[in-house]
Amino acid sequence: MNTLAVLPGLAPESYQRHPLHGENADWPEKNCYADLWIGFLHTLGLEPLAMLAFTVAVDFEGDQWTFFKPPLTELRSLFGVDVQELTVWRPLIEHAKEHLGAGKLISTESDAFWLPDTAGTDYRRSHTKTTILMAELDLARERLGYFHNAGYYELEGEDFRQLFRLDPAPDPAFMPLFAEVVRIDRLVRRPSSELADVAFELLRQHFVWRPRSNPFSRFAARLALDLPGMRAQGLEHYHQWAFASVRQAGAAFELLAAHLRWLASQGYPELADPAERFEDIGAANKTLILKGARAVASGRPLAADELLQGMAGDWERGMGMLGRLLMEG
Repeated sequence: MNTLAVLPGLAPESYQRHPLHGENADWPEKNCYADLWIGFLHTLGLEPLAMLAFTVAVDFEGDQWTFFKPPLTELRSLFGVDVQELTVWRPLIEHAKEHLGAGKLISTESDAFWLPDTAGTDYRRSHTKTTILMAELDLARERLGYFHNAGYYELEGEDFRQLFRLDPAPDPAFMPLFAEVVRIDRLVRRPSSELADVAFELLRQHFVWRPRSNPFSRFAARLALDLPGMRAQGLEHYHQWAFASVRQAGAAFELLAAHLRWLASQGYPELADPAERFEDIGAANKTLILKGARAVASGRPLAADELLQGMAGDWERGMGMLGRLLMEG
């Protein structure tokens, strides 16, 4: 067979996005790794809202916010999805034929320069590392179906050959990009109430690892120090900074709020109140990223003290509510 399809019938034109990737989301794209799991689980008929407990522990790390990812052990415990690192010891195309042919998928770091879904940003413009999930391989037509960011897409022709490095001469200095094998032959489809109970216990566990001090207070102090340098380096540098910081913070707390609202609808109604605090944080970061761009471009004051103080206050209140609820019993 020339076409290896792990999910037959999946096509870009009929792909249905999860509401987390919908037009009503403040951050339709979170980060490449979290996004592919949201889209993939949704395609399998599973509920990605159940996997998001880890976002409660997101922290400001000094030069960035946590680049959050679902723990692989929790994908297994929640859904029966097994993920293992792929040893890329031969050309990636050979691994793709092997594993997609066996009903497994491959997630792999890739160069966005060759991903047509990034048209207008990185496609044929910038060599940027991202992660995709390979789901369908058509060898005869040189076509690949893949999950990336908020959608499912296809690439072909030169993009296919470059992504798999079929044209370049062998380079002994080339280091293979990180890849994983995703097995779905032992999927677990739990009743909603049971899934929520498992997710709630995971939330308890992750809550213990929440930041020990207010991350937004620390972020505000660092932003004040870094802003002059960002102005000096211009908008391109600012956008790189903003992706690693403001976007990750905003997306993480939007996901945490969505997780709590889902749990509230599944028998834990008291979690709706802290969800509001974290929703406000997600929306405030959307405002901050725009204000920051204007301040860097114009040289004018950022004037975001009130906004940052509000996020710090919402974090304290939200975590305080969660602490009282999660530590009970």
